[in-house]
This record gives sequence, structure tokens and C-alpha cells, in this order.
Amino acid sequence: MPTQEHMKAVMQSYIDGFAAGDAAALAALFAEDAVIEDPVGNPEIHGREAIAEFYANAVASGAKLTLDAPIRGSHGSKAAMAFTVEVPGLMRIRAVDTMAFNEEGLVVRMEAFWGPEDIEM
Repeated sequence: MPTQEHMKAVMQSYIDGFAAGDAAALAALFAEDAVIEDPVGNPEIHGREAIAEFYANAVASGAKLTLDAPIRGSHGSKAAMAFTVEVPGLMRIRAVDTMAFNEEGLVVRMEAFWGPEDIEM
């Protein structure tokens, strides 16, 4: 099982990947068979290739993430973070992401929690 330190470092790398506009670095955090549900309730995105495309579109928008609180670990293989997504000149989204990790420390499932009331135009 990955350590809390590892999970928190991966989640920080996720924030840093957005800051750098590096979709490939973001996709590399995920297992080949990973799943993203962003936001929860939307259709799931399956597999690293589709995840890479998802993040290529996200970073192309200029989206940047800022943590609202420290990244949280767990006694298991999941961690969470609260952050704000800023898309310059377009919107701000307040979100919470949870990530589940495999034995190799890669993300196998990411769920983003945000809804219409969490968006500011």
C-alpha cells in the first residue's frame, strides 16, 4: 500500500502539472487502466490514453489549481484535496478530488466533487 507521504506527493504533482501546463506529466500519475469521474455524475473516462486527452484539453484552457487546505491522506490507499480551479477570464470552480492508488503508487481512480453551485463566472 502506498504511504500517505507518497499519495500526498502525487497529489502535489497533480497541482504542479497544471501549473506547468504539462498534460503528459498529469497522465503519467495514472495507471494504464485508471478511471476519472470529473465531476462525479458525469460519464467516466477510462484508460491512460483517454485521460491524457482529457488533461490536454484541461491544460489548454489555461486552468490552474490552488490548494484551499493541506492535502489529506488516509489509513488506506486513498487521499483527498480541496482546491480552486481558475480558468482565466472564464470561471472559478471550487472542488474536492479524491484519488485511489494501487500498490505501485499510481492513481487508479480519481473522483472530482463539484457542482453548479461551486462555479463562479
